[in-house]
Amino acid sequence: MSGLANSLQSSVNVPEEPGLGSAPERQRRWYGLVIALSLLALIGLSSLLIGSGWVPFDRVWQVLLAPDDSMESTIVWDFRVPRTLLGLLVGSAMGVAGALIQALTRNPLADPGILGVNAGAAFTVTLGVAVFGITQISTYLWFALLGAVLTTLAVYRVAARGRGGPTPVRLTLVGIAVAAVLSGISNTLALIDPNTFDRMRYWGAGTIADRPAGTILAVLPFIVGGLVLSALLARPLNAMALGEELATSFGTSILRTRLGCIVAITLLCGAGTAAAGPISFIGLMVPHLVRWFTGPDQRWILALTALAAPALLLLADLLGRVMQQGELQVGIVTALIGAPVLILLVRRRRLSEL
Repeated sequence: MSGLANSLQSSVNVPEEPGLGSAPERQRRWYGLVIALSLLALIGLSSLLIGSGWVPFDRVWQVLLAPDDSMESTIVWDFRVPRTLLGLLVGSAMGVAGALIQALTRNPLADPGILGVNAGAAFTVTLGVAVFGITQISTYLWFALLGAVLTTLAVYRVAARGRGGPTPVRLTLVGIAVAAVLSGISNTLALIDPNTFDRMRYWGAGTIADRPAGTILAVLPFIVGGLVLSALLARPLNAMALGEELATSFGTSILRTRLGCIVAITLLCGAGTAAAGPISFIGLMVPHLVRWFTGPDQRWILALTALAAPALLLLADLLGRVMQQGELQVGIVTALIGAPVLILLVRRRRLSEL
């Protein structure tokens, strides 16, 4: 990865800071950064304080600062802390992957869920469970990565056929169709062997609760690697936004940038889906929201998305804890929020500028 990173850095020679912007724009970006950080801190803290089992707030603080053998300490440290940390990782992964896909395809409606990437990762995991009997996160993580990259390439190839190439609408339609087919096959496999898939029932709906021990450590290197690679791709993507010919004249390698994006998307979507199941709409909604503050500069879009996306995921998880007795999986809550947002975006005459 370091070789690829060096190649990316050496391939880019944009003469000026293209996204520096005017003074009001810079001020708006800093406002957005402060808001994103504040929301993430507030919602992350709420995720530790609020749960299906009631623990007084002062008692939560006590066991956070000084763990003991009490039931409250077990609830906080064995359930709420890992759940919050996993939400931070998965939210960042899904959000940044969505921002990368939108920048790479120049499609403001792109999202790992809508383009079928998450469904592809979930399908190969389901296939691995059904055929090979895998049950460990360290094993089916590789199936998820393979499914993510194969689905990304398949959707792009199918959408690129015919006149006009891979237009935003064509990519969206092909992605939705592929996701529907793969989800249907996955559900069929789960219904054929319900005993084997019973333990993965909540994973299939998208959840960050009660994940197997070692999940965070298993996906951490892949998500961190994907985020670092995404940061390195921000300037090449800014150059590509000016047009491929102009970007090439600046020294940007179009092929390396696209390859880097596919690697980063695969790492982020594969690891995120393996850890929490297929969660849609995070990667669609958050980049649109942060572009209201950042404009088209990918450096700021990726940075604010990495902060705002986990805040939205944890907020959806919190709503799922309090919306009904028991809990509603975070993947269901994000779909309930995301579907109206997608309709609103499609109806808007002018989508957020890419």
